[in-house]
Amino acid sequence: MAHIAAIGEVMVELAPFPTADSNGRETMALSFAGDTYNTSVYMARLGLKTDYVTQLGEDPYSEQIMQRMANEKIGTGMIKQLPGRSPGLYIIRNTPDGEREFFYWRKEAPARELFSSQEAADQLCQKLVHCNCVYLSGITLAIIGEKSREFLYNSLHKLRQQDVIVAFDSNYRPRLWRDKFEAQQAMLSIMQYTDIALLTLDDEQLLWGDDSVEGCKQRYAAFNLGELVLKRGADDAIIITPDAEIRVPVPPVQGVIDTTGAGDTFNAGYLAGRLMNKSLEDSAKQGIRCAGIIIRHRGAIIDKAIFDKELGA
Repeated sequence: MAHIAAIGEVMVELAPFPTADSNGRETMALSFAGDTYNTSVYMARLGLKTDYVTQLGEDPYSEQIMQRMANEKIGTGMIKQLPGRSPGLYIIRNTPDGEREFFYWRKEAPARELFSSQEAADQLCQKLVHCNCVYLSGITLAIIGEKSREFLYNSLHKLRQQDVIVAFDSNYRPRLWRDKFEAQQAMLSIMQYTDIALLTLDDEQLLWGDDSVEGCKQRYAAFNLGELVLKRGADDAIIITPDAEIRVPVPPVQGVIDTTGAGDTFNAGYLAGRLMNKSLEDSAKQGIRCAGIIIRHRGAIIDKAIFDKELGA
């Protein structure tokens, strides 16, 4: 069975929970989320052997995260729990116009220290070398900081020499970076160590001011990417390889409620497909189908029974 490890951060999520309270008090529902974690959940549900790589505390919420992963059959052997620490937190606020705002408390989160030294990176690399693929995102790059990114790049270089596939989703979030230039340099740097790039054209527009397919192709032409996957919302997904360009239609979805996590879920379907030897087109179709299920429900991670039922429908 193919084995993938996702690297990143799991956070405590507090989201408004509707109640009949007439005094203006908010009731919040507790959950856990994070971009690479969301992808891990769905990769595991699709039958891919999945491990998660992060750092947590030894507090009750870290323990709940560990239990949640175990329930989802996500491996936790590469997670380090640090005494006296606790995971990051974010709160979702619904605005009057129906949009959602996010407020974060994550500066002291232990996940930020994942690659804090070359020694720590090497120890992790020794475990990751047994995987077929490692997956990370631009959020992973942003939270660990500039010096740690160099240790990460060294590890990815070593892993690729051992035939470990590196998959990367840029997932650009401006508030996590000092400025746009820092983010641009980090994104270009990691492309040197990437085999499968999973990019969203909205993020490309935000980061580079260019959301054209041709612009993306030119921007990353100098890198040795095996697969460049462009996610374009309701428009065709595009897969670009050294030999071909494949467009995969996105069927219309009725009853869209919440697009949170759609890109993360597409990545899960696509990577699970590729690591299970499905074709480029069939993998993209699986990613599109998974994302189409998620956006018809609230939240990035929906009940497993609902997901399994709709996936098999």
